[in-house]
Amino acid sequence: MQLVQHQNLLPKTGRLMAAGEPLWKIAPTRDEDGTSLCDFMLLIPKLKSRPPEYIQRAQSHMAAVLALYPQVVFANLNMELNVLWVSHRYRSSLMLEIVGAIRQHVPEAVLVAHNAQR
Repeated sequence: MQLVQHQNLLPKTGRLMAAGEPLWKIAPTRDEDGTSLCDFMLLIPKLKSRPPEYIQRAQSHMAAVLALYPQVVFANLNMELNVLWVSHRYRSSLMLEIVGAIRQHVPEAVLVAHNAQR
């Protein structure tokens, strides 16, 4: 999976979504079985103003982390807002694992919102 600047990528299908679509229109709320998904948002302050090499490394690292988790069904990196949105199937402590792994190489990433309801 690769996170693409100014575009949205579904991690399991590789299908690009139209840039600029509001998340409420494209982020799934249920999986294929109808089970509610959990989601979280990371703010990555000043990401878009970093050097291109830093942005590419950060995107690659985030994509690699998300690819490790089959529970992740959707990811969106909005460079204009410096926000990463992730929707996933519930597993206890999964969000904390993913956030911790992302923060190893993108330490400025901050968890600002999550929905862990099942």
